Amino acid sequence: MNARETSTSAGLTNGSGAAAILAAGIGAFALAILAIAADKVISIQRLMVFYKPTGPLSGVTTTAILIWLFTWGILEWRWRNRTVAMGRTNAFALILLGLSLLLTFPPFADLF
Repeated sequence: MNARETSTSAGLTNGSGAAAILAAGIGAFALAILAIAADKVISIQRLMVFYKPTGPLSGVTTTAILIWLFTWGILEWRWRNRTVAMGRTNAFALILLGLSLLLTFPPFADLF
């Protein structure tokens, strides 16, 4: 364990909550990156078509959800019995969420 992660003697931990919050930020950021990539790169666009009537949106959202769930599972497994610095975790998740919103805003996304 390092300075950010400690076990508590009372048995109360926040690792599971921190895992859920950070995974949500990572999932949102993955959605934004995949959406831009599928919009700009033809090979990725073709790769992301899981269901023809919806086009690449089907693959973008499905892949982002899988990234979110996988990240949540890994972080939960690693942090479930730990107390994690929530300030840093929340700040990082909020930064990722803010970047996600910015990257999906059309005038900004069209810059790429």
